[in-house]
Amino acid sequence: MAITYTLEPDLSAQEFRDVLVSSTLAERRPVDDIARLEKMLRHADIIVTARDGIKLVGIARAVTDFSYCCYLSDLAVDTAYQHKGIGRRLIEETQKAAGPQTGVHLIAAPKAEGYYPKIGMRHVPSCWGYPRAA
Repeated sequence: MAITYTLEPDLSAQEFRDVLVSSTLAERRPVDDIARLEKMLRHADIIVTARDGIKLVGIARAVTDFSYCCYLSDLAVDTAYQHKGIGRRLIEETQKAAGPQTGVHLIAAPKAEGYYPKIGMRHVPSCWGYPRAA
């Protein structure tokens, strides 16, 4: 398996949707609203993809200032490709694109909470926010 990792700022909303569905992240994303997925992609600062040939098997989508903080909003890997180091590599490529002085933070999906300590990420105990209207 030769997975290629690339910055893809022009990724299509349909491909994004497909990997969200194949990864189970669709449970928490608006996958039935292609226009909203398109907007999510176009306003992201970093989109790193993992491909097996032409097949999209993973994505990391992040918002950053490229100097201090980076919020990794989506990390999705097709379930058939999980446990192969793809998620870890997507995070590494996101961190590389954000810059060495930039901290990378994310909110773990409930099913993924045990994954992040295994790859060396530290738990930050406090996160606050306002809920989405829809």
